Formats: sequence, C-alpha cells, structure tokens
Amino acid sequence: MSVTGKAVDLSLLRRIFTYIKPYRKRFFISASITILAAFISPIRPWLIKYTFDNYIQTPDVGMLGKMTILLVGLLFLEGIIQFFDSFLANWIGQHIIKDLRVNLYKHITNLNLKYFDRTPIGTLITRAISDMETIGDIFSDGLMVIIGDILKLLVIITVMFFINAQLTWISLATIPVLLISTYIFKNAIKSSFQEVRTQVARLNTFVQEHITGMNIVQIFNREDKELEKFVEINEKHKLANIRSILAYSIFFPIVEILSSASLALLVWWGGSGVLKGYTTIGDLMAFILYINMLFRPIRMLADRINTLQMGMVSSERVFKVLDTEASMVNQGTILAEKIHGNVDFKEVWFAYNEEEWVLKGISFHVNKGEMVALVGATGAGKSSIINLLNRFYEYNKGTISIDGIDIRDYELNSLRQQLALVLQDVFLFSDTVANNITLNNPDISREQVIEASKAIGAHEFISQLPGAYDYNVMERGGTLSLGQRQLISFIRAYVYNPQILILDEATSSIDTESEHIIQQAIDKLTVNRTSIVIAHRLATIQKADRIIVMDHGQIIEMGNHQELLKKNGQYRKLFELQFKENVPA
Repeated sequence: MSVTGKAVDLSLLRRIFTYIKPYRKRFFISASITILAAFISPIRPWLIKYTFDNYIQTPDVGMLGKMTILLVGLLFLEGIIQFFDSFLANWIGQHIIKDLRVNLYKHITNLNLKYFDRTPIGTLITRAISDMETIGDIFSDGLMVIIGDILKLLVIITVMFFINAQLTWISLATIPVLLISTYIFKNAIKSSFQEVRTQVARLNTFVQEHITGMNIVQIFNREDKELEKFVEINEKHKLANIRSILAYSIFFPIVEILSSASLALLVWWGGSGVLKGYTTIGDLMAFILYINMLFRPIRMLADRINTLQMGMVSSERVFKVLDTEASMVNQGTILAEKIHGNVDFKEVWFAYNEEEWVLKGISFHVNKGEMVALVGATGAGKSSIINLLNRFYEYNKGTISIDGIDIRDYELNSLRQQLALVLQDVFLFSDTVANNITLNNPDISREQVIEASKAIGAHEFISQLPGAYDYNVMERGGTLSLGQRQLISFIRAYVYNPQILILDEATSSIDTESEHIIQQAIDKLTVNRTSIVIAHRLATIQKADRIIVMDHGQIIEMGNHQELLKKNGQYRKLFELQFKENVPA
C-alpha cells in the first residue's frame, strides 16, 4: 500500500477515516461549517460592489451606514465561522491521533521480541510521535481545508462570471501559469518532505541509541567519532529541509508576481471599462478583492496537498507497524490461575533465524517446588530456554508444557502472570520505588510492598532513601546501586506471587557483600516455588535439586551438584575454575 506518486491513496484514506466514527457528529458539523464558509466568503466583495454602485456613486448616507454595519457584522460572522472551522478540525485531528497512538502503542507492547531484535527503537519512536503529528495534519490542515478551498474557488469564480464575464477572464489569465507552477512545486516539496521524514527517523534512532549507550561511548573515548556520525546525519537532515525551503522561496514569489500581474491586467482592463462606461467602480473593487481571495487558496493548495500526502506517507508507515503480524499468537483458552508449576521440555528445537539452531532437541522436567539450574558458556542456549518458557519467542519443534498442558494452550496474559523473571540487567522506570515494585498495579497495596521488602531484606535500605518508598529512582534506576536495583526486582517478583520463578544471571553483576543479601533473597523467593536459575557463579546454585549443563544448544550433563562433580565432566571443569582450593578429590 504505497502513496508514492499519488495525490491520495483512497484505500489508505478510508482506513484513516475509520477512526472518525466516534466523532462522526463533530466531523459532520465541521464539514458543514467548511461548506458554509465557502459560500459566505464571496458575499463580502459583492456587498462592497453593491454599496459602491448604489450608495456611493449615488450618495445615500443612511444606506451607506447600514451597509457598513452589515459588512462589519458579516466580518464578525466569518471570524466566528473560521474559529469553529479551525477548532473543530484540529479537535478531531488530535482525538484521532490520540486513538491511533494508543492502538499503535498497544500493538507494539504485544509484538514479540524478535520484532524488536530487527527494528531500531528510534524508528518506532518516530512512528509513535512524529508520524502521528503528521497524520493529525490531514484533518487540521489537509483534506477538509483542501475541499473547503476548492469549493470556495468554485463559488468565487461562479460569482465573478455572474458579475462580469470579461473581467473574470482577464482575472483568470495568469491562472494556467500558476497551476503549472503549483504542480512543479508540489512534486519538489513532496520529495524533500519524504527525505526530511527519513532523516528525522535516522536522527531519532541515532540519538536514542547513543544516549542509552553513552557509558560505552565515554568508556572507549568515542565521543569525537560518534559526534562525526551525528554531524553527518544532522547535515543530511538540514539539506533536506533546505531543499523544501528553496522550493518555498521560489514558489511564493512566483505566486506574488502572478497575482500582481493579474491585478495589473484587471486595473488596466477594468479601469478602461470604467472610463468607457461598460463596467462600474463597484465591479472593479469587487474583482480586486476576488483576485486576492483566488490567489491565496491556490497559493496554499500545493502546500495543503503536500501536507495531505505527507500525512498519507506517515499513515502508511504507522499502519505498516499495525499490520505487522509479529505479535505472539494468543489463541489459548485455558486460564493459568491454578497451575502447580510442573515444567516439561520435550525435544524442543529453536532458531532465532531459520535453521540456525540455538536449541537442539532439549528435554528436561522440573517438578513443582524444585529448583533447576542452567549452566554453560555464553551462547549455550540458557537464556533462550527462559525466553521460550515466557513465550517471548515461539519454538520451532517439540513441546513445552506446564502441568501437562502445552503453554500455547494457556491464555498468554494469564500464563505470564504465573511466571516472574528476574534479569541480570534490571530495568527500572523513572518513577518511585513503590511504583517500580507494583508497576502501578492497583491490586497491590503499600502494606504488601513493605511486607515483601521486609521478607526480601530490602526494607532497611529503602527506608533510608529520601522519601523511602516514594523516592524517585530516576531513569533506569540510575540513582541506585546494582545490588539495590536487583533487590527491588526481587521484591517486584515476590509481590506478584508467581508459581514459577526464573532468575537469569541475577547475581553476576553485583559485589560479594550484595551477593550475600541477594542469596538470602533468592532463598526466600524460591520457597515452595518452581525455580529455574541461570548462573555463572556456581556457589549460588549448589543447593539446586538439579543442574543442567549446556553447550552449543544441547544438554551435555544433568544431575545435582555432587553427582556432577563425580562425573568429572564439564561441570567439574567449570567448578574447578571458580573454586580451585575447594574442589573435592
């Protein structure tokens, strides 16, 4: 569905207009006001002509006063109409982009992680913010304004012919040149606008990525090089804007010249007509006003059409995201409210990209309340297992089940409510400690949060923060230490009371002192819960009921800590690397 080369893509426009349905009444009022404005605007020049011809050339002070009052009243009426026309069009536009933005955001939150792996975040930000504003312009400064302007032009030209056909033809003499200029301008400005939108997306992507990764830029002293890249992208954005400015700078003077030429022809021809008696001063005055009324909308028409086209381009981009079928399939009907937590992987194969297998025939079982640990080198497939269990990705072959039921048969949201995932890289929002724990869930009370914090062993440090649970941790929890952020993530998992707990490298980035507190929190969290733990620090998993050793997407060893040490296999080698002095003979 592309708008390239088209003034309007009707199928795309129809889709945009489906969002008008909740605001149909206001839309019809707005359309009616636009039509009314088109018919009222030509009345004022005609009244001026009538006044000149009847009450000035043949003096009548009384009627002149009445006509002046009528003209002032008409001006006020036009002002009121223009206010409501502009306000309603913008009101509708803002409500539509609000609804569309909510739909887009909701859709984005339901996309699977594979989509985010290949889509720059900055591009999605552009779609949700900048492109939405451009879509709003379709209503506030695009389609209805274009229709109103065209209707106004038709009414004005009709009235002009009715008053004086000869003066009308003289007034319209430069219009063909203006239309040709408008067409050339429209194409030029469309091309530059499209380039501007592309460069805006590139800027958003670059800035978002580099601000997020600023520590890497500074650690490796790459500020100057990354600045050079930014300058290059910014230069292209500037040049795209300058091309549009150049087009405007050429087009608007041409319009003014043509308008002046038309006015000069009118004065020459009309002045001769007044002197020779075949036209009136009133006609001449009216046509001078009509020329201004003609050229203003024609001059703006190209701009309006490009506004409409850019709104269509933005709509296409937004709908492309909305039409992306990368959402996790949620056809399950079984609610996971009363699961016990028995987890089964049977011959599971998985690839992020086709045939590039990350997991190869993985099979294991976790009983309710057991702790199973996954160990192995980076890239062995450990995180892929928990991604599949949470249904962030779809597995290719095999079966993953909980309590004997395929996880695809569970309703997705209810399934995820029974699983809690604590990651190595804890993400906290720029919000209070309490809200980062509850994620603004109204069903979790402050008392529950405090009780959970005490159970995890974090209440003391939170109480010492300015504002305690109302302390704002700032973006990504930057005002807290790694250990403190990790503790908050444990409290978050605790208050949601999951049946299955998943810990992904939860202690790998913290100091020894914090690790002791975190280990106590883990012991508390895992009581009576099925737990799957990924850990590089083997000291944290020695109590596990079963340890699964992975290598290149396959299970190479399985057993408890003592059993695996006796096997003298890969696990023993890993253990010896970390605890040389404590390895049993």
